[in-house]
Amino acid sequence: MDIQFVTSMAVITPNPEQSRALYVSALGLPLRAAEGDDYLHSEDIEGAKHFGVWPLRQAAQACFGSDQWPAERPVPQASVEFEVADLQAVEQAGAELEAAGFTLLHPARTEPWGQTVARLQSMEGLIVGISYAPSLHPRT
Repeated sequence: MDIQFVTSMAVITPNPEQSRALYVSALGLPLRAAEGDDYLHSEDIEGAKHFGVWPLRQAAQACFGSDQWPAERPVPQASVEFEVADLQAVEQAGAELEAAGFTLLHPARTEPWGQTVARLQSMEGLIVGISYAPSLHPRT
């Protein structure tokens, strides 16, 4: 597996309004959300490709197709995604992780915004993604 860089870091929150109070109001981070969406994010924080505040229900939906995080799993507090070179590398990384004994939350799939990602949950409860986001790769 050839990790290129950290794609994103996101705090996972059970209470988006309380998190907004810290990250936007108190810290002054330039986070924004799409109309009608609780996911706050920015690509304009120096040193980070993407930083987000991800509502827990959206993380559950992304990983399990449900608004509820499964009771038998640790509730995640953060997510980190590592970028690979292309779409095929995401699939290969998922296969490598499974061969090494890790259980994927879901295999490689392309999200509506164009990013392809496979996710697992670490023993610490962190959601770890292996990702390919075309927008983060310069066109040659």
